[in-house]
Amino acid sequence: MNGKTDYQAQIEKILASRSLHSSDSLRKLLHYLADHSLRNPGVAPKEYQIATEVFGRRGDFDPHLDSMVRVQVARLRAKLADYYASEGAGDMVEVGLPKGTYALTYHERAPIAQPEQLAVAGAAPPQAVAATSLSFGWVAALVLFSVLLASSLAVAIDRLILRQGAEAHLTEKSGVVPAPLRTFWYGFLAGHEQPWVVFSNAHFVGRPDSGMRYYDPKRDTATLTLDHYTGVGEVLAVHALDTVFGQLHQQLRVKRGSLFSLDDAKNTDLIFIGSPSENLTLLEIPTTKQFIFQEKHCCSRQGDVEIINVHPAAGEPKEYLASPSNQLLTEDYAVIALVSGLDASHSVLILAGTTTIGTQAAVEYVCQQNSLQELLHELGVSQAPDLKPFEAVIHVKVVRGVPVNSDLVALHKEPT
Repeated sequence: MNGKTDYQAQIEKILASRSLHSSDSLRKLLHYLADHSLRNPGVAPKEYQIATEVFGRRGDFDPHLDSMVRVQVARLRAKLADYYASEGAGDMVEVGLPKGTYALTYHERAPIAQPEQLAVAGAAPPQAVAATSLSFGWVAALVLFSVLLASSLAVAIDRLILRQGAEAHLTEKSGVVPAPLRTFWYGFLAGHEQPWVVFSNAHFVGRPDSGMRYYDPKRDTATLTLDHYTGVGEVLAVHALDTVFGQLHQQLRVKRGSLFSLDDAKNTDLIFIGSPSENLTLLEIPTTKQFIFQEKHCCSRQGDVEIINVHPAAGEPKEYLASPSNQLLTEDYAVIALVSGLDASHSVLILAGTTTIGTQAAVEYVCQQNSLQELLHELGVSQAPDLKPFEAVIHVKVVRGVPVNSDLVALHKEPT
């Protein structure tokens, strides 16, 4: 055999097989693993590489929070076993994906002997040759049957493991849903109604092709406003929440702020994404009391939005301001607040920055294990029922429009 060339041909054959014809993601994964194994023999790619280079995960991918790569590799392993148990049973090269590694292996297989190849001409009378040939035929058939049975069992076991892994998504502390996430979000999982996620969509005037600005009621006509735009931070925030709630086996309902009504607020838990300066619905429901958003009306920062610390503790500043609006954004501040809803049996979570990037950072803060662990520690919460209303401020470092680091700088608990 011709080594690497034969291995490449075998990969192409599997990629075109019935076993993989309905799964683009598995074909893409196999192609990547094969290319890596042939370029770097004996070196397995990292889980992070596969997540970002094959499945397009972001640079902050954390395998402890996202088991997607392991699940996809298990599926591919099962498909390979399925292929060699059926249409690839007679292939001369076997491609393997051993458990515990992401490196493909290649093994040359001996051809399946045919009955006529087992008979030795002239070694016995014709009747004896026929009997010997028949005997070896039965042996070959039994061997083939055993191989097929073992392969089928391997497929069944792999599929069982995969299914059990999915069923254990919530029940085991395996890193799929870390304890801080379960503790913090527990209150939004217990209700009969799916929580509402309400994202900000400020009113603008103008047109996208010629320029837009915020609506000013003092000089603009309300009939000319646009209310169907939102920031990139809000979009990414909704995605982050959807990912976490998917892990928690809970669905979300999403609505833009301009379409939200007080009737919605009375009957379910709410998650508001965006500051009251843009998410105007927040002005109509119970909102923050310790940290409030306010537009500056003086000095060089006139028009900039700041967070006012209503009751600053010792050492805390009275206001939090992001980078000036006429400069490159390098820092922002955001509020994370859990307050009681209109109905005391429901909760409202407010996640809002003074800019869209701060809002994104606030949501990511409550969707990541490490930051949530810090927050729960500062709140003195170890179990879900211990989580009570609170208001907090985080400082966000921004690099090229991306929140890269967030630190808790103020935390006020509601008096008990």
